[in-house]
Amino acid sequence: MRQQPVPEGIFKPKPTAIETKQDATTRAARQIIDGEAAERERKTERLRQARLAMQAVEAASPAARAPAKKRTGRRKQA
Repeated sequence: MRQQPVPEGIFKPKPTAIETKQDATTRAARQIIDGEAAERERKTERLRQARLAMQAVEAASPAARAPAKKRTGRRKQA
């Protein structure tokens, strides 16, 4: 008689101590990286909102912004 093959996933091999330590390290590293990425996204969004608000204020009152004076160079006396 032939036995039917065992479906995959029923008997999982028990990870070794080294593998579990590596898994814990990987999990911790990913958690830190994901946290930093989320913080960076929040900061980027906050700065974008501030820039858009500043541009809106400048667009509303263009007279408040004076043009820069052109500098004239001194001529050298010979």
